[in-house]
Amino acid sequence: MSDVGLVLIVILVLVIIWRGPKTLPKIGQMLGRGVRAARDEARSIREDSDIPPDPPDTTGP
Repeated sequence: MSDVGLVLIVILVLVIIWRGPKTLPKIGQMLGRGVRAARDEARSIREDSDIPPDPPDTTGP
């Protein structure tokens, strides 16, 4: 496991201890919204520039 993975696991354990397990879904929602906003912003920047868009993901669920 990489150092980054170990750090993320330690942070997750600390958050569970500090905030309690009931707040984890809310934290996940906030992270998801942040990732979605970043993707949308990257997409709008890509549309404004001459960089071609990424091909659609065909791996499926």
